[in-house]
Amino acid sequence: MGASPRTRVRQLAVRLPEVVPGIVLGGAGLLVLGILAGLAVDVSALTGSGAYVFGAALLLAVGLYGSTYSIDLKALRADLRGVVAAVTLGVVLKAGLIAGTMMLVFGRPEYLVLGIAVAQIDPLSVAALTGKGRMSPRAQSLLTAWASFDDPMTVLLTIYLAGYAYTAAGHEGAPGISRGAGGDYATGLLFNAVLLAVAVLLWWAGRRAVSRLPDVPAVRRTKAGGAVLLVGAMLVLAALNQLMLGVALAGLVLRAGVLDKAVGRAVGGAFLAAFLTLGLLLSHGVELWPGFVLGVAAFAAQAVVALGVMPLFVRGLERGDRIALGLGQQNGITAVLIALTLERDFPGTAAIVGPAVITVNLLHGTSQALLARPPRRWRPRARRELSSDGERHSPYDQRTETGTETTGTQTEPDGEQSVA
Repeated sequence: MGASPRTRVRQLAVRLPEVVPGIVLGGAGLLVLGILAGLAVDVSALTGSGAYVFGAALLLAVGLYGSTYSIDLKALRADLRGVVAAVTLGVVLKAGLIAGTMMLVFGRPEYLVLGIAVAQIDPLSVAALTGKGRMSPRAQSLLTAWASFDDPMTVLLTIYLAGYAYTAAGHEGAPGISRGAGGDYATGLLFNAVLLAVAVLLWWAGRRAVSRLPDVPAVRRTKAGGAVLLVGAMLVLAALNQLMLGVALAGLVLRAGVLDKAVGRAVGGAFLAAFLTLGLLLSHGVELWPGFVLGVAAFAAQAVVALGVMPLFVRGLERGDRIALGLGQQNGITAVLIALTLERDFPGTAAIVGPAVITVNLLHGTSQALLARPPRRWRPRARRELSSDGERHSPYDQRTETGTETTGTQTEPDGEQSVA
């Protein structure tokens, strides 16, 4: 006999944290809270303030540093060619497809920045939702690297192409987002390089000086405090001058065990703060139809690039991994923060990007659910098997290569084992 509706609701409540990460639930809750607060308080003056622009840029810098800080450098080297193709050609192609769709449907030149804003894959969502047994370790590493490095590329495109969209929309002058130290492309690269060089030099000098001191609790506390202070100062300078590429590259170099907890908490806090702020802006208007079109275009653009372009640069991926990459579009903190940053120069950006983020993530969640438990008519009976713990896996989870398992460890060609 089937379970009663009340029992099913109870089972869903128990399984919800397993299916949806807690931070995503928290972001959804703060989004609703922000909407309710925005209905009660007038926030129209918020986007015009200097504090708002700096705050949005600081949250974005935190998100970018956290995304590259957490990447596995060994995995990056293994598929470097594919990652470079994804974050250069892939980002530009995705942005072009999305922006072209928006221009074709709505005919508004300022929608160019919307295509760029959602072209990236959210690294926080990828980190939270991968490792579910539907991708090989190699594909997971590739998606993680892709998600980490397309963020700064997207931010750079947004900063430097916002000026064109601003002028094409009939405005005079330059948008606020392009007026920092990175006001033009060459100058922006120079200032990013200077910020990175100074941060790395101070990091190296500090570690060298501390290494000569005795390993006692006081010295360890000083080392940890200095590391956090240096990274914090770098993020503030980057936010003041829109130097996001330098921040992203610094995440590959400025690494230490003492920063792990601080970076994790900072990224989580930025994620939650971004959705709270987005709720405040959405309370005064939501563009559902443009947001829906933008979300569908972003999800489809990922499939085109992953299935049509990436096989040219990454060889040997299984069919299931290629499908997973094609359905891997997720949007979150970066899209939200770019929308918040653009809101002052392009009013209504948040009202479109907000529904687009929700649309993309609903499409992603639906596709993953179908892959995990496909409809009965999609399930080949001969390949449905039970795992050792009695859990039934879909055909998508099965691996046919010798020595490769869906979960646990993967045997490498040289006989070493790596954790999946």
